[in-house]
Amino acid sequence: MTNDELKELIQAGYHAIGELEFAETTDGYRLYHRRDRNSLSKTKVLRSPEDAREIAKYDRTGAYRPLKGAPSLPSGWVLELPDLDALRRALDYFYPAALGIWRAFRERSAGVVSFRRTLDRQTGMYRIAQKITTGQAENLVQKFCSSDGRCLRTILWGIEPDRPSAFLPRSKSDPSADQTGEGRRVIPYLCLEGCNMLVAAARKVVVARRKTERSKEAKLGNAPENQHHQNP
Repeated sequence: MTNDELKELIQAGYHAIGELEFAETTDGYRLYHRRDRNSLSKTKVLRSPEDAREIAKYDRTGAYRPLKGAPSLPSGWVLELPDLDALRRALDYFYPAALGIWRAFRERSAGVVSFRRTLDRQTGMYRIAQKITTGQAENLVQKFCSSDGRCLRTILWGIEPDRPSAFLPRSKSDPSADQTGEGRRVIPYLCLEGCNMLVAAARKVVVARRKTERSKEAKLGNAPENQHHQNP
C-alpha cells in the first residue's frame, strides 16, 4: 500500500487496525494502543517507527509474542511520527503485510488458501495433521483463532476448498468488522491461510485422537470375552 492510499483511508475515516489507533497531528501522525486513547499524556513518547518493532515483540507480561494477530500488545506508549511513510512502516512492524493484503483483497487479487490445502502441503512430522477431520478442524479453529483473546485476524478461508467459513461467527470473516468488538472503522488484518501455529495445533489434535483410539483398542483386546485361556 502506498502512502497516498493510506492517506486516502485516513481521510475516509479509517483510524484503527487491530489493537491500535492513529490520528493526524500538526506535526505528523500519532499511533497508540486503544487502551491509552483517554490517557495519552501518561504514556511514554517514542518517535521512531523502528520502536514499533520492539514493542510488538513482547506482550504486556514480557513474554514473546509469536502470533502477531494476538490481542496482547502492551500499552503505555505513544509513537509521534513525522510523516505517512513512518506511520506505514510502524504499522507494518505491528501487523506485518496487513496493509498490502487488504489492498490486494480490495483489488480482488488476494490468494485465499483453504486449511485443507495448507495441510496437504505439510511434510515430515506435520504430515499427520492431514488426518484431521473437517469437524475437528472447525472446532479447533473456533477456539484457536477466536478474536476473544486469541487472534484478531479476519479469516477469509474455509476448512475445505470452495467452502466458506460458515462455521465461524459472521463477524470473524467480515472485513468491515472490528475484531476487538468496539465497532471502530478499522483497516482489517486479513488472514488468507492458516498459520504454522494452527497447523501444529491440528497435529496435536490428530495425535491425541490416535492415542485415544489405541487406548480403546487395547482395552477391548484385554476384555474377558477377548481373552484366550489355555486349559490346564
